[in-house]
Amino acid sequence: MPTKIIEKKAKPELLAPAGNFEKLEIAVHYGADAVYLAGKDFSLRNFSGNFTDEELIDAVAFAHDNNVKIYLACNIYSRNSDQKAIETFLYKAGKIAPDAIIISDPGIIRMAQNIIPDVDIHLSTQANTTNINAVKFWHDLGIKRVNLARELSFDEITEISNTCEIETETFIHGAMCVSYSGRCLLSNVLSGRDSNQGLCSHPCRWKYSVVEELRPNVYHSLMEDDRGSYIFNSKDLCMIEHIPQLVNANIRSLKIEGRMKGVNYLASVVKTYRNAIDAFIDSPENYKTDPDWIDNLYQVFHREYCTGFYFGKSDEQAPNYKNRHQGKIHSFIGKIIKSNSDKSYLVEIRNKLTMDDMIEVISPLGYLEKTRIIKLLDTDKNQVEAVHPNTSALLYLEIQCQPNDIVRKL
Repeated sequence: MPTKIIEKKAKPELLAPAGNFEKLEIAVHYGADAVYLAGKDFSLRNFSGNFTDEELIDAVAFAHDNNVKIYLACNIYSRNSDQKAIETFLYKAGKIAPDAIIISDPGIIRMAQNIIPDVDIHLSTQANTTNINAVKFWHDLGIKRVNLARELSFDEITEISNTCEIETETFIHGAMCVSYSGRCLLSNVLSGRDSNQGLCSHPCRWKYSVVEELRPNVYHSLMEDDRGSYIFNSKDLCMIEHIPQLVNANIRSLKIEGRMKGVNYLASVVKTYRNAIDAFIDSPENYKTDPDWIDNLYQVFHREYCTGFYFGKSDEQAPNYKNRHQGKIHSFIGKIIKSNSDKSYLVEIRNKLTMDDMIEVISPLGYLEKTRIIKLLDTDKNQVEAVHPNTSALLYLEIQCQPNDIVRKL
């Protein structure tokens, strides 16, 4: 009986978020092929820190030195009053020279094609691209890549990716909006902050109760936990158990959500998907989901996980009634900023650490390394029993680490 030949697919790009320079370094350290980020204006995450003009120049240089691409977000839906400032922004973007600029507004696309014709344009998911003809329309206008609407199934994504010449990109992990393709008006109505211009106050995450009109002080419970009811609160997307389907769908870029998330989240998620994608590409015939990958993703701040719209399952698209947050969110200790030959490491401390704690170190390759602390010193090199947030400490460990590795408490 002839041996079954499994065709090797092209490796998709792993695209990670970066809300500031530290997060950019973490994304690169843990294996992102490309990173998306933004300047101080005109992106949909204006509260994520973002980059000054000077930092953007440094960011592009740093990424390119590490063979990583940079995609610059300019994906708001703009108003008349924004046009002059956006024009100025695009001229600056041309000098910064990112690998692509992410846009949703057709007017900004038109401006970008005139002002920075040599910079590729990637169409944001907010453009709500849901079918083959829409994709061909954008391709004919010169768009290089389209981030498909989150509402599409695997079958629809595969058909588009195999039919159209344009590159496709989809989200594979992170928070999802309850509104259609992320175009929400809740924030505008309830807090006066325009979510489509980067000012979303995330009212879908707020706690709500129902009040009957004639009983204004009587709050009626819905499906809720002891912290409230989250009637608009979507689950988080997690596709770690479906890497073969993602690769076989011929999606060019697999995107992680989270420019406002911390470095612990970013390190864990990028490392996990990097390891999984590489494992499948290297040996598809022997591939299986590693339980440690799933466990690692459950260690970080998240809401209940689901597969979104990929499989067309209605229960996967339902709001997250069960719990607002999950994961061992307080286990994050800090980031290694310097390594020494004697296995001592200078660590930026973000949460309390004691000599009695067992820790694990997240390195880019391999499994999580668990270790005890041999010795703990403060910045004056005094041996101590504990160190506290917003300080630095010298940790003597049993394992080999490197700068930008993340330290967590078990």
